[in-house]
This record gives sequence, C-alpha cells and structure tokens, in this order.
Amino acid sequence: MRTATFLRTAAALLLTSAAAAQAPTAAPAGLWQGSLHVAPGSELNLFIDLKGQTPALTGTLSVPQQTDKLIPLSSVVLRHDSLLAGSDMLHARFAGRFSADGQQVAGAWFQGGAQLPLTLRRSSEKDKAAAAPRRPQVPKAPFPYRSEDLTFPNKPAGFNLAGTLTLPAGKGPFPAVVLVSGSGPEDRNETVLGHQPFLVLADYLTRRGFAVLRYDDRGVGQSKGTFKEATTADFTTDAQAALAYLRTRPDIRPRQVALMGHSEGGLIGWLAAAQPNGPDLLVSLAGPGVPGDAILLRQQADMARAGGADSASIARNFRLHRALFAELHRQPAALPTDQLAAKLIAIVQQQQPGAGTEQARQALARTYSEPWMRAFLYLDPATYLAKVKCPVLALNGANDLQVAADQNLPAIERGLRAAHNPDVTITTLPQLNHFFQTDPAATSRYASIEETFAPSALQVIGDWLSARTSGKSAAGK
Repeated sequence: MRTATFLRTAAALLLTSAAAAQAPTAAPAGLWQGSLHVAPGSELNLFIDLKGQTPALTGTLSVPQQTDKLIPLSSVVLRHDSLLAGSDMLHARFAGRFSADGQQVAGAWFQGGAQLPLTLRRSSEKDKAAAAPRRPQVPKAPFPYRSEDLTFPNKPAGFNLAGTLTLPAGKGPFPAVVLVSGSGPEDRNETVLGHQPFLVLADYLTRRGFAVLRYDDRGVGQSKGTFKEATTADFTTDAQAALAYLRTRPDIRPRQVALMGHSEGGLIGWLAAAQPNGPDLLVSLAGPGVPGDAILLRQQADMARAGGADSASIARNFRLHRALFAELHRQPAALPTDQLAAKLIAIVQQQQPGAGTEQARQALARTYSEPWMRAFLYLDPATYLAKVKCPVLALNGANDLQVAADQNLPAIERGLRAAHNPDVTITTLPQLNHFFQTDPAATSRYASIEETFAPSALQVIGDWLSARTSGKSAAGK
C-alpha cells in the first residue's frame, strides 16, 4: 500500500500550455526542473532531460525524491513556441510554452482529472543531485555478510522470480526470512519515494544472523510473469514459491523460515500461513485485519483529513465510495470489466451529479473495476486468520493513515485467538507511520522524512525473531 499502498498509484503525467506565446531563443536541449505542489506542504521536484536537436529530440523524466531511475520519453516535439513530449510508459503527455528568452516553460500538470500549475526552468546536474533526498540508513559496503542474486521458480505459475539473498558469515544453516512487499509493482527493495525499506530490513536482519530473501514482484525488474491482472491470491503463490525455494537450500534451516509482509504483504502472509507448507513464523508489518472496503473508507478519510480537507468533503467522498463498494459487492465477480465500469460511472453520476470531469469519472471506475482491486475489496482476512497456527508478530504504527492500527490490530488479534494460536504478539508502535518511519505529526509525507525504518521497530522485529529461532528452537536445523 504505497503512497497509498493499497491504492495503486500510477504517475500519469500531462502538461498543457499556459504562458506567453514567444518562440524560444535558445535550443531546448538540456536539463529542465519544475516543482509540483502535490499536497499541503509537499513539493515534488521533476527533471526533464532533453537531448539532440529538432526534429530529432529525445528525452527522459526523473523524480529524484521517488527513484533514481530514468523514465524514457517516447516522443519530443518542438512546435513554434511550444514543447510537446509524451511517455507511453506513463500514459502521459507534456505540452508547454516557452518564455521569450527560452529559459522556462510554463503550463499545468494534469493527473487523474486534477490540474496543477507547473513551470519548468533551466537547470543543472548539480541542482538534480541536490534535489535527491538524504537517506542515511541506506547500507554501505563493506558488508559483514554475503549477497547472492538468484532466481527461483513459481512452478504452478510457470515462471521464475528474481531476487537477492543475503547470508550471514559462516557455514550455517541459518534461520531465514522472506520479505513480501505491499501493493503495486514493487522491486526487491520495495523502493518508494527514494526509500528502500526492504534493503534496510535485509541489512539489519542479516547482521543479526538471518538469511533474508527479497524479490522483485512478478513482471517487475528481473522477475518474469505478468503483474497486470494478478490478484492477492496470485501474489501469494509467489511468496509460497520463495518459502519452498529456501527450504531446498542446505544453508537454510527448513523449519525456521519466516515470512515478513508489509501492507498487502501482510495479507499475503495470512493467506500463505493458512495453507499447507506455510511459513514457520509470520511478521505482519501494517497488514490488514478487516476487509478491503473498510480499509479504504478509513484510509481515504484519514489521509484527506491530514491533507486539510474539510468535514463536508470527507463525508461526500465517504458516501460516494460506500455506494461504489456496495455496487461492487452486488455484482458477480465474473462481470466483464467494461460492464462493471459502466455501472460504477452511473453510481458516481447519481451520487455527485455534475461533479468532476468525464475523464475523472472513468478513471475512478477503471480503478475499482480492475481484477486486483475487486478481489481486494471482497477479501476478508478473518477467513484466513482463523487458520493461522504459527507464531505471529503483528505490528502497526500508531500514526499509520493507510492501515489504521486501531481498526486492524484488534481484528487480527480476534482472528488469531479464534485459531487458538498460542504465540501471538500484537504491538502498536508510537509515532510511526505506515512505512514505520518516525512521524510524530502523522503527516505521512514519506519522501520528506529522512528515516527509512525506525531503529526501534527494527529491534522489536529482530528480538522477536531471535527469541524464536535461537537456543532450543535451533533444533529445527
């Protein structure tokens, strides 16, 4: 659940013209920077790097606060006083007008039906480096452990997943942990907004004596398979494949393999643990304990309130989404996506006639019609919690605005008690947000927080795992 981790986000970018009509006096090649106001007190720095000369311009887009990866522009066109660019990867288009001196391009940014002003100005690599966020917890070599890039099979699905296994020094065998990411296409480090929480977790746990496997989601990075159309149940088979692979290795204790899932990864943990050959230990990091529709209704209200929305608009949004979710529950799961989307658009028009654009209504309907979202909204964790028998540590931050601790942890505890599970630890960690960063004001401005994963949370996790894999427990070698 990324910057809404259950709510999948796609950077759909669209810039339109809004400035004086003068042809640029300088060639457009070079680095351009703009600051986008995405939320109260939150700015996102964008960089567009143009190369070549008309008519053969090419370019890339980068957002240093979110990732160090370059996003290719599929088209770049200079037309009179305007610059037009597009990215097929992002389903995005850019158009802006140059100032008379050619040193800036002014316009607006459209995303999901919203319009935000944006001005791009000439920039430099020094400016780009300065815009990159400081991440002091990123591990730095030399490391007191080994790291192995590998692939392992998901045999039922018919493809291989790619990941990195870190192993403590020595021969082993070692207790092991599989890290499972939240919703949306995630790489093995769960990279989001410049943070790499799984890289930090793997480094910490490996230093404490655990082998740690983290992997790219199916269809992401070096993993095969297709991400689109996959549901939580499909992602569960990937996690099961990781568990099975580790148990084949002679340097791993086959009866001390834990699964640690963040956000949707926590839900995947419940599903995996309720089935044969599940994890021997389970750590839920902000995992859900109630059905998806309840999570989203609470999430939307909490995040809107933190963003400064008034009570009336929060109530209107609540009524709209409650009606949408009720319609989704009424419709058969096999209903084709386009037919379901049409029904949802009708609900939006009925609930909020005349509000928003047709494009925004269609985008909302598509979001709730996709297979992953439909399955998530229908899924009730209680069905699986009642079957989880392995030791469980369930953690939430008290300031989590995406998977609220007071909504989900009690439900998790009830479900596990119904399973008569004798080893359950439920803990709310003060001042921590959805990504387990220290966030006293509960702003959820993840990118602006330098801390990637609170050391206090790392210690709770490490201590709990160590207590269950050391001493007599090591007999499970």
